[in-house]
Amino acid sequence: MQTIAPILPPATLGMLGGGQLGRFFVHAAHEMGYQVWVLDPDANSPAGRVADRHLQAEYEDFAALDLMAGQCAAVTTEFENVPAGTLEYLAKFIPVRPGAAAVSVCQHRIAEKTFLADNGLPHGPFRALHGVDDLADLPAELFPAILKVARFGYDGKGQATVHDATEALHAFNGFGGEHCVLEKRLPLDCEVSVVLAREANGAVQVFPVAENRHRHGILDVSITPARVSDALAAQARQVACHIAERLGYVGTLAVEFFVSGGALYVNEMAPRPHNSGHATIDANITDQYMQQVRALCGLPLGEPRAHSAAVMVNLLGDLWYRAGDERSHEPDWSVLHAVPNLRLHLYGKHHARAGRKMGHFTVVDRDVEAALSVALAARAAIGIVDD
Repeated sequence: MQTIAPILPPATLGMLGGGQLGRFFVHAAHEMGYQVWVLDPDANSPAGRVADRHLQAEYEDFAALDLMAGQCAAVTTEFENVPAGTLEYLAKFIPVRPGAAAVSVCQHRIAEKTFLADNGLPHGPFRALHGVDDLADLPAELFPAILKVARFGYDGKGQATVHDATEALHAFNGFGGEHCVLEKRLPLDCEVSVVLAREANGAVQVFPVAENRHRHGILDVSITPARVSDALAAQARQVACHIAERLGYVGTLAVEFFVSGGALYVNEMAPRPHNSGHATIDANITDQYMQQVRALCGLPLGEPRAHSAAVMVNLLGDLWYRAGDERSHEPDWSVLHAVPNLRLHLYGKHHARAGRKMGHFTVVDRDVEAALSVALAARAAIGIVDD
């Protein structure tokens, strides 16, 4: 068991990335008595706007990294696409959790799928595509499939549904010959996710399994606890814990799963807090961001137990644009604030655009079906229309 000296307030912590996940980390760290520096190139980054200091620089700006290494007691990240070299460089001077080796697996889909296969973890059929030669002799049973770029794809970006090898080649060329993964499209019963936190000594705390609904490739609604069998939920937790152990992971980790034909398949891993874990802010004893702070600082993890069922609904930038109007308009938040058991969280982003995550709301209740009913009614009332 690894023993590390705890980092205590009022120490300064470093965050690589300035999005909403980083913003929630800053809030959690501040509540726990820490200061936070955020490194992000965006002058209007949501996390940078609430941090004690915002270093507006690129992730490979070594002058900024040296400044962070000199002033921060430890560093973490809020998104998986921070260059692994940046994490390796900072780790020469201060603790970096999670480490570059774990993050590099999660940030590259070929590495991720290979990791799953090598460790005997449940996954769907796939083929790694490094060049056009890898598209030769693709088995017919692999189709229909989804072609995904190996790097920088998220929220449905960098993906294409293909029905045969010809379509796969066309899509591969459309992605500019980027390395890709071709994944068999599975018939879905539902999608679930597990968020956990792991200490450097190997201790793990797991949040309740969430059930997720997507719209246009972006998470729309997350229901906790997931309405799946106890056996399936237990298997999901077990697989997620095994992944964290095999990665030597320290921090908050999310694992997304497909459920197909009653069986569980790992879809993706996220080396950070997760959108489906937002509900822990309002429904759990300790939320995923507090766990991230605790794991980073070598503190014992908190109790992840939920005190309420919860349903989280994402609010995308589309809401700011009325039909036929090119100018953005603030939605009528009074519609949501009128719901007694609903909490609205807006991320403070500088401008809205279609598909951009601008905020979310969470409805809590003793009963998950009651929470879902209220959340879906509020979702419709604020103007989210299914299509």
